[in-house]
Amino acid sequence: MHRLPKAILTVFAAFTCLANTTGRAQARQPWTVDNTPEPAVIRVAIRSENPSGEADPRGRIMYVQTVPFIQYCEDVLPNEWMPSWHIEALKAGAMAVKMFAWYHHLHPITIDGFTFDVDNTVNFQTFRYLSRQPDTNRAILAIRPYAYVKPDGEIVELNYRAGIRDDPNWQYRNAQKMAQWGSQYWAERGRNWLQILQFYYVDRILRQYRVR
Repeated sequence: MHRLPKAILTVFAAFTCLANTTGRAQARQPWTVDNTPEPAVIRVAIRSENPSGEADPRGRIMYVQTVPFIQYCEDVLPNEWMPSWHIEALKAGAMAVKMFAWYHHLHPITIDGFTFDVDNTVNFQTFRYLSRQPDTNRAILAIRPYAYVKPDGEIVELNYRAGIRDDPNWQYRNAQKMAQWGSQYWAERGRNWLQILQFYYVDRILRQYRVR
């Protein structure tokens, strides 16, 4: 997961401007875990591959694939967190992956005539169809009925970056981002997944919700 390219950021900016002109009622009623169910599906733009066979963040969009939401999370987590990592690091990663996807499901964009929630590259989260692994699946199942949100329940994206190996990565805490390597660092030192989330994301709370 990396910063979005300028073209996508431009679309987001346009969306934000539109949202700000659609009336005060919308601003007073954010999407929360109380009024917004977990998505059933998510739309993934599949981009063309680069010469190495990897999906190219700047490649053209070939088609949009509709994927069951939890299956999408299962096919992202082992590509963003190492499946061999401590289970508590994987659980923290599972929450970040899920909330990032949930947020973007609520903020779709249109590029080159394709409307989608995320693409399959590091523009959003690396998605490889049917790449799920047993340990990462177990982590997703463990956090399934929970959301990590603002105190009022608002659904926000949980950003993350690779960070520095064998380091707590304090710099990301100040930026409301989780370090992937940092999650492993803290898990190896006895912190559970919720404590890891609390370290990196300030002023967020855990909420339980009803799974469909």
